[in-house]
Amino acid sequence: MKTLFSGIRPTGDLNLGNYFGAVKNWVELQDKYQCIFEIVDYHALTTPFKPKDLRRGVFEMATQLLACGIDPAKSILAVQSYIPEQTELAWILGTLTQIPLLKRMPTYKEKKKQFPENLNLGLLAYPVLMAADILVYKAEAVPVGQDQDPHLEFARLVARKFNKKFGDTFPEIKTLKTKAPRIVGLDGKYKMSKSRNNYIGIFEPQENIEKKLAGAFTDPKKIKKGSKGHPEKCNIYSLHQIFSLTDLATTIEKDCKSGKLGCVECKKILAQNIAAKLGDIRIRYENLKQKPEEVEQILRDGAKRAREMAKTNLQEIRKKIGAR
Repeated sequence: MKTLFSGIRPTGDLNLGNYFGAVKNWVELQDKYQCIFEIVDYHALTTPFKPKDLRRGVFEMATQLLACGIDPAKSILAVQSYIPEQTELAWILGTLTQIPLLKRMPTYKEKKKQFPENLNLGLLAYPVLMAADILVYKAEAVPVGQDQDPHLEFARLVARKFNKKFGDTFPEIKTLKTKAPRIVGLDGKYKMSKSRNNYIGIFEPQENIEKKLAGAFTDPKKIKKGSKGHPEKCNIYSLHQIFSLTDLATTIEKDCKSGKLGCVECKKILAQNIAAKLGDIRIRYENLKQKPEEVEQILRDGAKRAREMAKTNLQEIRKKIGAR
């Protein structure tokens, strides 16, 4: 099978956007590719963090990914910092990268606005390390959302540069578009993310979810029950399309438009459906939390398997560039 790579930052809390935009798709791809899934903790260093939170976040993310269905018998689950070959390749690829190109990357521009006091070299070189993550395994496929397209195109560009200068080494990377739509956060404006505090964590207590939904942005023109709504413009309704059965979602759309269904009741129904849809995953998560040694062993085994692949490829790369 062809090799597939994808990574996720160790935020500690998988949110609805992470799950439906990436992880659910990962689980489905495990039978089609040789999958390497990484918790990319070095990428997390580029924005403000606390060491204890990072350490906890790595373990939490591993536990949650396993609960969601990442199967270590089918795939490699590893931690980025366990595999130094990736950072070594990032340095090599960095010598082929022009700084003006990195400054034009959308993510750099976004983080520059979001964290103006934390403009660091790692943030600028983020795409280079991301390219190394993929290329050190000679991955042929990467599942991405629309906002990651520029980074993947950069990885292709730097791979072509290397191949042209040092000989055919890296395969052309195929983009696998995720099936799920971009999930907007509870503010109704930005992508759901922990950094913007506009997210719903799939493992957080149900009472927290209900409280967050109660304050979530909806249709601004629907002031109260009886007012006619515009579900096509309402973020809560977009979540109903994911969590509610088709017939129920259709009824909600109809009742919202007529004014029969108010936002408060609509949000309560959504909270119940979220709990129902994520029930089995949450049970597996609670069971895994009681087995930390098992989770740690999975990460160690994953790192061993990943390093074997990375070492072999890096030896070839070193030889081609004339390094010892």
